[in-house]
Amino acid sequence: MLAKFDDMLKQLVAEPSISSTTADIDRSNLRVIEHLANWLEDLGFATEVMVLPNRPDKANLIATLGANGKPHPGGLVLAGHTDTVPVDPSLWQSDPFQLRDSDQRFYGLGSCDMKGFFPVALHAAAAFVERDLAAPLTIVATSDEESSMAGSRHLLESGKPKADYAIIGEPTAMQPIYAHKGVSMISVQVQGAAGHSSDPSLGHNALETMHPVMGALMQFRDELAQQHQHPSFAVNVPTLNLGCLRAGDNPNRICGHAELQIDLRLLPGMDSDAIHKQLEQRCHDAVAGSHTLLTVSTVYPPIPPFESAADGELTTTLAALSGKAPGTVAFGTEAHFLQTLGMQTVVWGPGSIDQAHQPNEYLEQSHIRPAIETLQQVIGRYCLASQCLAKKPLQQRP
Repeated sequence: MLAKFDDMLKQLVAEPSISSTTADIDRSNLRVIEHLANWLEDLGFATEVMVLPNRPDKANLIATLGANGKPHPGGLVLAGHTDTVPVDPSLWQSDPFQLRDSDQRFYGLGSCDMKGFFPVALHAAAAFVERDLAAPLTIVATSDEESSMAGSRHLLESGKPKADYAIIGEPTAMQPIYAHKGVSMISVQVQGAAGHSSDPSLGHNALETMHPVMGALMQFRDELAQQHQHPSFAVNVPTLNLGCLRAGDNPNRICGHAELQIDLRLLPGMDSDAIHKQLEQRCHDAVAGSHTLLTVSTVYPPIPPFESAADGELTTTLAALSGKAPGTVAFGTEAHFLQTLGMQTVVWGPGSIDQAHQPNEYLEQSHIRPAIETLQQVIGRYCLASQCLAKKPLQQRP
């Protein structure tokens, strides 16, 4: 028998699965994968745990119901990530790893983004374990979405799962999302030469050299905004944020090294490689003749922009069931990777992105039942023998 929703979420939240580019903060997701695999196997799913290359502490999970050994049997994928962002417990009103039920909300790290989606998906799937599926239902859980996207990249490299449709259960307040911007985290480093501050000729100040670099980046940002717009986005231009500057070690030393990290978000249709090359050239041009060494690199591989048809089959199905018009978002997801695997992909799930990545994260309990019922209708439409061929009329939510 499937555990209660809150019991499942309590166990998932209790397992630290922080994903970070900082090694001493990064944590394994294996315990979360183990919980999900056990629950899914109890429901009759066939499970495959995919340990990531060179990372024995990280894994993906692919669980399938009703595949019947077919190599590409179509069907539906419900996907989510098992990791969370880092946390500072001192900023929380309660232990972030202990689920708290208060004010019709479930509080806890990952409750909204996005461990809460897995109990929703499992409770929706439970209604079909004894049914005759014409096409399989697959539940996918990935690692490291909050940092490197290593889990979804490994799926793409492995060429699986295969299906016709995919829902990524990120918190969109159950609005179907058909497009989002790409995300790049870029490091610009200037290596100068340290020396005593009493004589500037004794060194080359990396922080001073970074000043024209920042000006060049802001000018480049303005040019990108003038050249590229996408009317479907609330912020309809690409954005470039100067997010983090680290430089020097003492006021009485010439700054020998400086690093600027920036966040670059590109619109669908923009050539990410070309933009990155232009950005790097602008930085090099800004420091010409400075007697310093400049390098530009990505903090981790970029998340490509994602766009599907606003009137696609799955998008319109979810719009009809949820009563919410399709839209776009500025945050990145794993949608590009599942789309590249050949699936019509939509981002849709309970919870609000406004509650993600901040202290006292929570999932509104009022989202849970509608999300389960919507997924049950979607599963029936794309997986049941009686419906996936006929595509019966939808029962729209009032």
